[in-house]
Formats: sequence, structure tokens, C-alpha cells
Amino acid sequence: MNDSVTLGKFSFGMGDRFAHQAKAQLQAVIMAANQGVEVTPVWNKSNREHLIVGSKPPSVRAAAAKAVAELGWKKPWHVDADHIRLDTVDGFLDSSDFFTIDVADSIGQPAAEADIRAFVDRHAEIRGPLNIPGIERTFTMDRAEVSRVAGKYLRAVQDAGKIFRHIAQAKGAGNFIAEVSMDETDTAQTPPELLIILAAMADEKIALQTIAPKFTGRFNKGVDYVGDVAQFEREFSEDLAVIAFAVKTYGLPANLKLSVHSGSDKFSIYQPIRRSLAKFKAGLHLKTAGTTWLEEIIGLAEAGGDGLQLAKDIYSQALDHRAELCAPYASVIDIDPGKLPAR
Repeated sequence: MNDSVTLGKFSFGMGDRFAHQAKAQLQAVIMAANQGVEVTPVWNKSNREHLIVGSKPPSVRAAAAKAVAELGWKKPWHVDADHIRLDTVDGFLDSSDFFTIDVADSIGQPAAEADIRAFVDRHAEIRGPLNIPGIERTFTMDRAEVSRVAGKYLRAVQDAGKIFRHIAQAKGAGNFIAEVSMDETDTAQTPPELLIILAAMADEKIALQTIAPKFTGRFNKGVDYVGDVAQFEREFSEDLAVIAFAVKTYGLPANLKLSVHSGSDKFSIYQPIRRSLAKFKAGLHLKTAGTTWLEEIIGLAEAGGDGLQLAKDIYSQALDHRAELCAPYASVIDIDPGKLPAR
């Protein structure tokens, strides 16, 4: 499985909510390059964010292209249709070359019993003692356990396959980058679960280049990681080991890498991530929380005068729609309504 459009080893997904920040974001990538760190910029925006803001998918590519031209960027860059599903992907087909396929809602939905049995029959290598290079412990799963895990995730992978093939039919095989997202769910996947997911992806012939699993802890927007850093490092390292094993075992794309969503501001886990990447010589796709515009509002408020009044007006209007604005982001925000200031 080789894509002609290939994502660089290290890539950074940047949210430009109002199509005004692409130039500054690209300038940061250029500053990193000047220090010897090559990062591929990816501008991402989801359908739900377009609906909230009132924008359209082509606006993201237009803003990115303008920044690329003005700053003379000659290296690869991409536009990500973030968190798309089969019912939302069509509006992104013309303007995106990166698609984050979100199937979190399908996790736990039942697949056909015949499909589950066929998967278990096909993958005898997963049953019994399983040793994955880079992980010290041995995993042991019998047929019933593999069937249970497949029952939880197989429907989600099948749905991802449908979306992937829909995109490929429209854009042509090899003309886009695929990520599969399973991070906006309640529980982290174990190494055997991730391996089963990747085996099923290979069965579906999904040429994914990044995968976003769920990690333990909270990846809330705009703040540091909340959770056990040592446990996160173990999970992250083990996930890298599983990916390397799955690439070799199932023929998945050689550049397949982890994707960390809402990864900006997570300063406490950057060193653990770096150690793990060095250990496995692995790449990383890191997506920002998309909260740059909130930092701009903070600046306006601190400036006082008209800036402060504008920030107050925005807050007041948002407060009236708090429930509907927060609902899609329940897994990445923790807001205590009792601590919100009155108008």
C-alpha cells in the first residue's frame, strides 16, 4: 500500500478558524526549518467548525495558498478535511488532499457476526501468546477475546473503509492522505486492540498514513495535558511498537505514524513523546487545539478599550449558546458553569 501523496515524517496540523492566521502559522514552520527541524504544515478544519463559523471548505485552501505564495514556501503542504464522515465528506473533496476519517461514533456498534468470525479466522497470528518487539510484556488472547475486541471495533473500521473508498473514487487512489481518528471516545485502546484495528484496516485496504488513537488522560483544548504522564509515555511507546509491528506484518504504508489531537499546549508530555519517537525512529502528526483565535481575544481584552468591549460582546453571545457550542467538544473541554463570569 503506497500513496503517491506522502505525508512527511513530522507534520503539524494547524487550525485557522477564521482564515486570518495561515501566514503567521507558516512563519512558525519556517522558523523551525531555520533551526534544522523540518515540519510539514497541514491546515485543518472540520465540518462542525465550518458550520459554527459560517465558512466553506475552499476558504481553508485559499488562505493556506495565499500564505504559501507570500512567504515563498516551496516544500509540501496540505489541507485536511478534519473529522469527516460519509455524510460530510463531499464538500471537502475538491479543496482537500488530507482526510481525517472520524469513526468514533461507530465504535461499539455491532458488525455482522459472520464478519467477526471471518476476521478471527483470518488472523490466527493474533491469538495465543503475542510478542511485539519494543514491548516487554507478552499478550495472550484466545479466540473469544479477539472476537470481543473485533466486535467492538470492526464496524468502525468497515465504516472507515467505505469513506476511504468513496474519497478514492472521487480523487483517485494515491492522490490524498488518509488518517483514521478514534480519539474522541471514552476509553484508550490497549496494544492488542490497536493491533486488531490495524489488521482490520489492512483487510479493508485502507492506506492510512496516520492514526489517532485514544490516550489515557485529558487533552483539553488550550491547556496542558491532564493525567498520569508516566502512563501516557508507556501507552505512546507501546502504540509506536504496535504500528511498527503492523506495518511489517500487514503491509500497511511504511510511513504510518501516530496522530495526537489537541496536541498544542501539552508541554508536560512533549519530552516523553520525543523519547519514544527517538526509540522507534518514528514520525508524528500533531494537531493543534485550534484555539489561536482565543489567544487573539485574550490580547484584545488585555488591550482594554474597544478591544475589551469586543471580547465582552463575543463572550456574551457565546454564553447564550454554551450548551450547543460545547456539546461537540465534550471529550476535550472541562467547563464548570458555576465558575463562568456573569455578563
